[in-house]
Amino acid sequence: MRCGQGIEARQVDELFINIDPIQAAGRLTGDAMKAVIAYGDGYSVCDNCRKPNRLDYIAKPPIAEFHKDVAKWLNMDAVRTVPGARRGFQAVAGTYVNKGDPVLLTALSHYTEFMAVEGAGGVAREVPVGDDKRVTPDAVATKIEEVKRESGRVPVLAFIDHVDYQYGNVHDVAGIAKVAHQYDIPVVCNGAYTVGVLPVDGKALGVDFVVGSGHKSMAAPAPSGILASTAERGNEVFRTTAIEGDVTKRKFGIKEPEMMGCTLMGVTLVGMMASFPYVKERTKHFDKELANHQIVMDALLSIEGTTCQSEYPRKHTMTRINTIESFDKAAETHKKRGYYLQSALEERGITGIIPGATKVWKFNTYGATRKQAEHLAGAFVEIARENGLAVREQV
Repeated sequence: MRCGQGIEARQVDELFINIDPIQAAGRLTGDAMKAVIAYGDGYSVCDNCRKPNRLDYIAKPPIAEFHKDVAKWLNMDAVRTVPGARRGFQAVAGTYVNKGDPVLLTALSHYTEFMAVEGAGGVAREVPVGDDKRVTPDAVATKIEEVKRESGRVPVLAFIDHVDYQYGNVHDVAGIAKVAHQYDIPVVCNGAYTVGVLPVDGKALGVDFVVGSGHKSMAAPAPSGILASTAERGNEVFRTTAIEGDVTKRKFGIKEPEMMGCTLMGVTLVGMMASFPYVKERTKHFDKELANHQIVMDALLSIEGTTCQSEYPRKHTMTRINTIESFDKAAETHKKRGYYLQSALEERGITGIIPGATKVWKFNTYGATRKQAEHLAGAFVEIARENGLAVREQV
Protein backbone atom coordinates (compact mmCIF):
# COMPACT_ATOMS: atom_id res chain seq x y z
CA MET A 1 0.00 0.00 0.00
CA ARG A 2 1.22 3.46 -0.92
CA CYS A 3 0.08 6.88 0.27
CA GLY A 4 1.81 8.76 -2.54
CA GLN A 5 4.45 8.32 -5.20
CA GLY A 6 7.36 6.53 -3.61
CA ILE A 7 5.80 6.75 -0.13
CA GLU A 8 5.02 3.40 1.41
CA ALA A 9 2.26 3.34 4.01
CA ARG A 10 3.68 2.85 7.50
CA GLN A 11 2.22 -0.20 9.25
CA VAL A 12 4.63 -0.68 12.15
CA ASP A 13 2.07 -0.59 14.94
CA GLU A 14 -0.45 -2.60 12.96
CA LEU A 15 1.98 -5.46 12.35
CA PHE A 16 4.25 -5.43 15.40
CA ILE A 17 4.47 -4.89 19.12
CA ASN A 18 6.49 -1.68 19.04
CA ILE A 19 8.87 -1.13 21.97
CA ASP A 20 10.73 1.83 20.48
CA PRO A 21 11.65 4.02 23.50
CA ILE A 22 10.43 7.28 21.93
CA GLN A 23 7.37 5.97 20.09
CA ALA A 24 5.47 3.88 22.63
CA ALA A 25 3.39 6.66 24.23
CA GLY A 26 2.92 8.69 21.07
CA ARG A 27 0.78 6.19 19.15
CA LEU A 28 -2.36 7.92 17.93
CA THR A 29 -5.82 7.00 19.13
CA GLY A 30 -8.61 6.23 16.69
CA ASP A 31 -10.09 9.67 17.30
CA ALA A 32 -6.76 11.32 16.59
CA MET A 33 -6.57 9.40 13.31
CA LYS A 34 -9.96 10.84 12.36
CA ALA A 35 -8.68 14.31 13.25
CA VAL A 36 -5.70 13.78 10.93
CA ILE A 37 -8.11 13.37 8.03
CA ALA A 38 -10.63 16.03 9.03
CA TYR A 39 -8.11 18.74 9.95
CA GLY A 40 -5.22 17.90 7.64
CA ASP A 41 -5.51 21.17 5.72
CA GLY A 42 -3.01 23.77 6.89
CA TYR A 43 -5.25 26.43 8.41
CA SER A 44 -8.22 24.20 9.12
CA VAL A 45 -8.68 25.37 12.72
CA CYS A 46 -8.97 28.97 11.55
CA ASP A 47 -12.46 28.61 10.07
CA ASN A 48 -13.98 30.22 13.13
CA CYS A 49 -11.15 32.45 14.32
CA ARG A 50 -12.61 35.73 15.55
CA LYS A 51 -11.30 38.68 17.51
CA PRO A 52 -8.95 38.82 19.37
CA ASN A 53 -7.59 36.55 16.60
CA ARG A 54 -5.42 34.21 18.61
CA LEU A 55 -5.32 30.43 18.58
CA ASP A 56 -6.07 29.86 22.26
CA TYR A 57 -9.28 31.91 21.96
CA ILE A 58 -10.90 29.78 19.24
CA ALA A 59 -14.14 28.23 20.49
CA LYS A 60 -14.92 25.91 17.55
CA PRO A 61 -13.28 23.44 17.57
CA PRO A 62 -13.00 23.89 21.37
CA ILE A 63 -9.38 25.00 21.44
CA ALA A 64 -9.89 27.62 24.16
CA GLU A 65 -11.55 25.03 26.38
CA PHE A 66 -8.73 22.55 25.69
CA HIS A 67 -6.12 25.01 26.93
CA LYS A 68 -8.06 25.49 30.18
CA ASP A 69 -8.56 21.74 30.61
CA VAL A 70 -4.86 20.98 30.20
CA ALA A 71 -3.90 23.67 32.72
CA LYS A 72 -6.35 22.24 35.24
CA TRP A 73 -5.16 18.69 34.57
CA LEU A 74 -1.54 19.65 35.26
CA ASN A 75 -2.52 21.90 38.17
CA MET A 76 -0.91 24.92 36.54
CA ASP A 77 -2.36 28.35 35.78
CA ALA A 78 -1.77 28.85 32.06
CA VAL A 79 -1.04 26.64 29.05
CA ARG A 80 0.02 27.17 25.47
CA THR A 81 0.34 24.51 22.79
CA VAL A 82 3.71 24.46 21.05
CA PRO A 83 5.34 22.61 18.11
CA GLY A 84 7.09 20.07 20.35
CA ALA A 85 8.63 20.27 23.81
CA ARG A 86 11.74 21.90 22.37
CA ARG A 87 9.74 24.99 21.42
CA GLY A 88 8.56 25.21 25.01
CA PHE A 89 12.18 25.18 26.19
CA GLN A 90 13.00 27.81 23.60
CA ALA A 91 10.19 30.12 24.70
CA VAL A 92 11.29 30.02 28.34
CA ALA A 93 14.99 30.43 27.52
CA GLY A 94 14.12 33.31 25.19
CA THR A 95 12.42 35.09 28.08
CA TYR A 96 15.00 34.73 30.82
CA VAL A 97 18.39 34.06 29.23
CA ASN A 98 20.66 36.73 27.80
CA LYS A 99 24.13 36.45 26.29
CA GLY A 100 26.62 35.01 28.78
CA ASP A 101 24.03 34.07 31.41
CA PRO A 102 24.70 30.79 33.22
CA VAL A 103 21.87 28.25 32.94
CA LEU A 104 21.54 25.10 35.01
CA LEU A 105 21.21 21.85 33.08
CA THR A 106 22.19 18.32 34.09
CA ALA A 107 24.41 15.53 32.80
CA LEU A 108 21.19 13.84 31.64
CA SER A 109 19.49 16.83 29.99
CA HIS A 110 18.11 16.39 26.49
CA TYR A 111 20.05 18.06 23.70
CA THR A 112 17.11 20.35 22.89
CA GLU A 113 17.45 21.96 26.31
CA PHE A 114 21.05 22.77 25.43
CA MET A 115 19.97 24.12 22.03
CA ALA A 116 17.42 26.40 23.70
CA VAL A 117 20.10 27.79 26.00
CA GLU A 118 22.57 28.21 23.15
CA GLY A 119 20.00 29.97 20.98
CA ALA A 120 19.45 32.54 23.71
CA GLY A 121 23.20 33.05 24.18
CA GLY A 122 23.42 31.34 27.56
CA VAL A 123 26.20 29.24 29.07
CA ALA A 124 25.39 25.64 29.98
CA ARG A 125 26.38 24.59 33.50
CA GLU A 126 25.72 20.90 34.14
CA VAL A 127 24.79 19.25 37.41
CA PRO A 128 26.67 15.93 37.59
CA VAL A 129 24.96 12.67 38.48
CA GLY A 130 26.08 9.95 40.83
CA ASP A 131 26.60 6.25 40.16
CA ASP A 132 22.84 5.74 40.36
CA LYS A 133 22.39 8.16 37.41
CA ARG A 134 20.05 10.43 39.30
CA VAL A 135 20.09 14.18 39.88
CA THR A 136 19.80 15.14 43.56
CA PRO A 137 18.88 18.39 45.32
CA ASP A 138 22.27 18.37 47.06
CA ALA A 139 24.10 18.14 43.75
CA VAL A 140 22.02 21.04 42.43
CA ALA A 141 22.83 23.18 45.47
CA THR A 142 26.53 22.40 45.09
CA LYS A 143 26.48 23.37 41.42
CA ILE A 144 24.63 26.63 42.08
CA GLU A 145 27.24 27.59 44.68
CA GLU A 146 30.01 26.67 42.25
CA VAL A 147 28.51 28.91 39.56
CA LYS A 148 28.05 31.69 42.10
CA ARG A 149 31.70 31.49 43.17
CA GLU A 150 33.02 31.44 39.63
CA SER A 151 30.79 34.05 38.01
CA GLY A 152 29.59 36.13 40.94
CA ARG A 153 25.94 35.33 40.18
CA VAL A 154 23.56 32.42 40.21
CA PRO A 155 22.05 30.73 37.12
CA VAL A 156 19.13 32.62 35.61
CA LEU A 157 17.19 29.45 34.82
CA ALA A 158 17.20 25.72 35.68
CA PHE A 159 16.08 22.76 33.58
CA ILE A 160 15.34 19.43 35.23
CA ASP A 161 14.01 16.32 33.53
CA HIS A 162 11.16 14.62 35.39
CA VAL A 163 12.22 11.37 33.73
CA ASP A 164 15.42 11.52 31.68
CA TYR A 165 15.76 10.14 28.17
CA GLN A 166 19.01 8.28 28.79
CA TYR A 167 18.00 5.94 31.62
CA GLY A 168 14.31 6.56 32.18
CA ASN A 169 15.04 7.44 35.82
CA VAL A 170 12.65 9.50 37.93
CA HIS A 171 14.29 12.55 39.52
CA ASP A 172 13.39 14.50 42.65
CA VAL A 173 11.95 17.49 40.84
CA ALA A 174 10.18 18.84 43.95
CA GLY A 175 13.38 18.74 46.01
CA ILE A 176 15.40 20.31 43.22
CA ALA A 177 12.83 23.07 42.64
CA LYS A 178 12.87 23.88 46.35
CA VAL A 179 16.65 24.35 46.25
CA ALA A 180 16.55 26.45 43.07
CA HIS A 181 13.84 28.71 44.45
CA GLN A 182 16.00 29.47 47.48
CA TYR A 183 18.19 31.29 44.94
CA ASP A 184 15.18 32.76 43.06
CA ILE A 185 15.93 30.61 40.02
CA PRO A 186 12.88 29.71 37.89
CA VAL A 187 12.57 25.99 37.18
CA VAL A 188 11.49 24.23 33.99
CA CYS A 189 10.33 20.64 34.42
CA ASN A 190 10.90 18.62 31.26
CA GLY A 191 7.92 16.27 31.30
CA ALA A 192 8.45 14.84 27.82
CA TYR A 193 8.33 11.30 29.22
CA THR A 194 5.73 11.90 31.94
CA VAL A 195 3.03 14.35 30.81
CA GLY A 196 0.43 12.05 29.27
CA VAL A 197 2.06 8.93 30.70
CA LEU A 198 1.65 9.24 34.46
CA PRO A 199 0.06 11.77 36.86
CA VAL A 200 1.84 15.15 36.84
CA ASP A 201 0.97 17.92 39.30
CA GLY A 202 2.95 21.08 38.60
CA LYS A 203 2.09 22.79 41.88
CA ALA A 204 3.04 19.68 43.89
CA LEU A 205 6.35 19.58 42.03
CA GLY A 206 6.80 23.26 42.88
CA VAL A 207 8.02 24.21 39.40
CA ASP A 208 7.44 27.36 37.38
CA PHE A 209 6.98 25.55 34.07
CA VAL A 210 5.95 22.09 32.92
CA VAL A 211 6.77 21.12 29.35
CA GLY A 212 5.13 18.13 27.68
CA SER A 213 5.58 16.42 24.32
CA GLY A 214 2.41 15.66 22.39
CA HIS A 215 4.00 13.32 19.87
CA LYS A 216 6.13 11.51 22.44
CA SER A 217 3.71 11.03 25.30
CA MET A 218 0.24 12.41 24.52
CA ALA A 219 -0.83 10.23 21.58
CA ALA A 220 -0.62 13.22 19.25
CA PRO A 221 0.74 13.95 15.75
CA ALA A 222 4.18 15.54 15.46
CA PRO A 223 5.35 18.15 16.17
CA SER A 224 3.18 18.98 19.14
CA GLY A 225 3.56 19.75 22.82
CA ILE A 226 2.46 21.95 25.68
CA LEU A 227 4.04 24.64 27.85
CA ALA A 228 2.32 25.16 31.21
CA SER A 229 3.21 27.87 33.71
CA THR A 230 2.32 29.48 36.98
CA ALA A 231 0.36 32.74 36.80
CA GLU A 232 3.41 34.82 37.72
CA ARG A 233 5.73 33.27 35.16
CA GLY A 234 3.01 33.07 32.55
CA ASN A 235 2.77 36.87 32.58
CA GLU A 236 6.44 36.95 31.62
CA VAL A 237 6.72 34.19 29.01
CA PHE A 238 3.25 34.73 27.53
CA ARG A 239 3.66 38.52 27.43
CA THR A 240 1.92 40.23 24.53
CA THR A 241 3.56 42.12 21.72
CA ALA A 242 4.45 45.79 22.07
CA ILE A 243 6.15 46.34 18.73
CA GLU A 244 4.94 49.03 16.31
CA GLY A 245 5.88 49.71 12.70
CA ASP A 246 7.58 53.07 12.23
CA VAL A 247 5.94 53.75 8.86
CA THR A 248 2.59 51.98 9.04
CA LYS A 249 2.20 52.30 12.81
CA ARG A 250 0.89 48.75 12.76
CA LYS A 251 0.43 46.88 16.03
CA PHE A 252 -0.43 43.22 16.45
CA GLY A 253 -3.04 42.98 19.14
CA ILE A 254 -2.46 40.33 21.78
CA LYS A 255 -0.08 38.10 19.84
CA GLU A 256 2.67 36.65 22.03
CA PRO A 257 6.26 37.03 20.77
CA GLU A 258 7.56 33.82 22.35
CA MET A 259 4.72 31.92 20.68
CA MET A 260 5.33 33.73 17.36
CA GLY A 261 1.64 34.58 17.33
CA CYS A 262 -0.20 31.29 16.86
CA THR A 263 1.49 27.95 17.37
CA LEU A 264 -0.24 24.71 16.34
CA MET A 265 -2.61 25.10 13.43
CA GLY A 266 -4.54 22.13 12.13
CA VAL A 267 -3.89 18.44 12.53
CA THR A 268 -1.24 18.58 15.27
CA LEU A 269 -3.46 20.52 17.65
CA VAL A 270 -6.76 18.81 16.91
CA GLY A 271 -5.08 15.40 17.01
CA MET A 272 -3.78 16.16 20.49
CA MET A 273 -7.22 17.41 21.52
CA ALA A 274 -8.91 14.29 20.15
CA SER A 275 -6.64 11.99 22.17
CA PHE A 276 -6.84 14.05 25.36
CA PRO A 277 -9.77 12.27 27.09
CA TYR A 278 -8.04 8.92 26.54
CA VAL A 279 -4.67 10.29 27.66
CA LYS A 280 -6.13 11.74 30.87
CA GLU A 281 -7.69 8.39 31.71
CA ARG A 282 -4.62 6.29 30.98
CA THR A 283 -2.43 8.29 33.35
CA LYS A 284 -4.60 7.00 36.20
CA HIS A 285 -3.50 3.43 35.49
CA PHE A 286 0.27 3.75 35.34
CA ASP A 287 0.59 1.04 37.98
CA LYS A 288 -0.67 -1.47 35.42
CA GLU A 289 1.91 -0.24 32.92
CA LEU A 290 4.67 -0.81 35.47
CA ALA A 291 3.34 -4.28 36.29
CA ASN A 292 3.46 -5.25 32.61
CA HIS A 293 6.92 -3.75 32.27
CA GLN A 294 8.11 -5.82 35.22
CA ILE A 295 7.05 -9.01 33.43
CA VAL A 296 9.49 -8.16 30.64
CA MET A 297 12.20 -7.05 33.08
CA ASP A 298 11.97 -10.30 35.02
CA ALA A 299 12.48 -12.24 31.81
CA LEU A 300 15.43 -10.14 30.63
CA LEU A 301 17.16 -10.29 34.01
CA SER A 302 16.73 -14.07 34.09
CA ILE A 303 19.16 -14.24 31.15
CA GLU A 304 22.60 -14.60 32.72
CA GLY A 305 24.87 -11.63 32.07
CA THR A 306 22.01 -9.17 31.50
CA THR A 307 21.84 -6.16 33.81
CA CYS A 308 19.61 -3.12 34.19
CA GLN A 309 21.45 0.19 33.93
CA SER A 310 18.40 2.20 35.00
CA GLU A 311 17.29 2.59 38.61
CA TYR A 312 15.77 -0.59 39.97
CA PRO A 313 13.02 -1.43 40.85
CA ARG A 314 11.72 0.41 37.82
CA LYS A 315 9.51 3.48 38.19
CA HIS A 316 9.05 4.05 34.46
CA THR A 317 8.39 1.87 31.43
CA MET A 318 11.43 3.06 29.47
CA THR A 319 14.54 1.16 30.55
CA ARG A 320 18.20 1.00 29.59
CA ILE A 321 19.44 -2.57 29.52
CA ASN A 322 23.00 -3.97 29.30
CA THR A 323 23.38 -7.22 27.35
CA ILE A 324 27.12 -7.12 26.67
CA GLU A 325 27.57 -10.35 28.62
CA SER A 326 24.52 -12.05 27.12
CA PHE A 327 23.06 -11.20 23.69
CA ASP A 328 26.30 -9.54 22.58
CA LYS A 329 28.28 -12.68 23.42
CA ALA A 330 26.04 -14.63 21.07
CA ALA A 331 26.48 -11.93 18.40
CA GLU A 332 30.23 -12.60 18.29
CA THR A 333 29.68 -15.94 16.54
CA HIS A 334 26.27 -15.44 14.93
CA LYS A 335 26.26 -15.17 11.13
CA LYS A 336 24.11 -12.03 11.36
CA ARG A 337 26.38 -10.59 14.06
CA GLY A 338 24.57 -7.97 16.15
CA TYR A 339 21.60 -7.85 13.78
CA TYR A 340 20.41 -11.30 14.82
CA LEU A 341 18.52 -9.96 17.85
CA GLN A 342 16.45 -7.50 15.86
CA SER A 343 15.80 -10.15 13.22
CA ALA A 344 14.72 -12.76 15.77
CA LEU A 345 12.41 -10.29 17.46
CA GLU A 346 10.79 -9.24 14.18
CA GLU A 347 10.16 -12.90 13.36
CA ARG A 348 8.12 -12.92 16.56
CA GLY A 349 6.21 -9.73 15.72
CA ILE A 350 8.31 -7.36 17.81
CA THR A 351 10.07 -4.20 16.65
CA GLY A 352 11.57 -1.01 18.07
CA ILE A 353 15.10 -1.99 19.07
CA ILE A 354 17.89 -0.23 17.16
CA PRO A 355 19.15 -2.57 14.39
CA GLY A 356 22.45 -4.14 15.40
CA ALA A 357 22.13 -3.23 19.09
CA THR A 358 23.21 -6.08 21.37
CA LYS A 359 25.38 -4.21 23.87
CA VAL A 360 23.40 -1.43 25.58
CA TRP A 361 19.94 -0.49 24.39
CA LYS A 362 16.64 1.01 25.52
CA PHE A 363 13.09 -0.16 25.17
CA ASN A 364 9.66 1.03 26.28
CA THR A 365 6.65 -1.20 26.96
CA TYR A 366 4.17 1.63 27.53
CA GLY A 367 0.77 0.70 26.15
CA ALA A 368 1.51 -3.02 25.93
CA THR A 369 -1.22 -5.30 27.27
CA ARG A 370 -0.44 -8.05 29.75
CA LYS A 371 -0.68 -10.61 26.95
CA GLN A 372 1.76 -8.60 24.85
CA ALA A 373 4.11 -8.20 27.82
CA GLU A 374 4.08 -11.97 28.33
CA HIS A 375 4.81 -12.47 24.62
CA LEU A 376 7.74 -10.03 24.86
CA ALA A 377 9.09 -11.81 27.93
CA GLY A 378 8.80 -15.20 26.28
CA ALA A 379 10.46 -13.98 23.10
CA PHE A 380 13.57 -12.67 24.86
CA VAL A 381 13.98 -15.89 26.83
CA GLU A 382 13.38 -18.05 23.76
CA ILE A 383 15.94 -16.12 21.68
CA ALA A 384 18.46 -16.39 24.50
CA ARG A 385 18.08 -20.16 24.74
CA GLU A 386 18.19 -20.61 20.97
CA ASN A 387 21.58 -18.89 21.01
CA GLY A 388 23.08 -20.93 23.85
CA LEU A 389 22.65 -18.38 26.64
CA ALA A 390 21.92 -19.56 30.16
CA VAL A 391 18.54 -18.61 31.58
CA ARG A 392 17.65 -18.84 35.25
CA GLU A 393 14.26 -20.18 36.22
CA GLN A 394 11.94 -17.36 37.28
CA VAL A 395 10.25 -17.67 40.65
